[in-house]
Amino acid sequence: MSKKEAPLQYLQQFIPTAAVPGILNYLHHYKVHLTITRERKTILGDYRHATNNQAHRISVNGNLNPYAFLITLIHELAHLVTFMQYGNRVQSHGREWKNTFARLLKDFLENRIFPEPVESALRASIHDLPASSCADENLMRILRNYDPQSEHMVMVEQLPEGQLFDIGEGRIFKKGRKLRKRYQCTEVKTGKVYLFSPIYEVKEYPERKAG
Repeated sequence: MSKKEAPLQYLQQFIPTAAVPGILNYLHHYKVHLTITRERKTILGDYRHATNNQAHRISVNGNLNPYAFLITLIHELAHLVTFMQYGNRVQSHGREWKNTFARLLKDFLENRIFPEPVESALRASIHDLPASSCADENLMRILRNYDPQSEHMVMVEQLPEGQLFDIGEGRIFKKGRKLRKRYQCTEVKTGKVYLFSPIYEVKEYPERKAG
């Protein structure tokens, strides 16, 4: 089963203990239907507003470390709070959402929940928060230090040019040169070129092509 509804007491397995009371307060107050999902490559979390038939729904990837999970959950709660105040009258990641996200983050930062490197990265970006945590490359690099160690996964930026890598489902790519912020990589099977974020996690392929 790809999704699992999370009993609220179950949440303490996914976020730092000190954050549980504050998060539960939001989830109870807004009657949020929280779902833990398998890893999704393109998103870390998702929010769907309440309708006549369904409550507010938030989903978060269950493979995230506690600090990444908490930041993602706060990100989605900020969407909920923004929707409650403005409805669909504002952009999903506009000024109103950024202000709400920053306010919610500050509440948790005051409680010293995050390790110092994570807290510093959050405070550095809090005045201009990106639409996705994945877009904050400095924060993502720091959060990765708190992931369970894996000998097989690396970030694209850690591979030498020309190295082959596997993104799953049998798709093998060859790393190319960097174009501004992303790396130009060629899919071996199709010859198509794709741009990869430097912090995209991949599995190093055992063979390497010359050039």
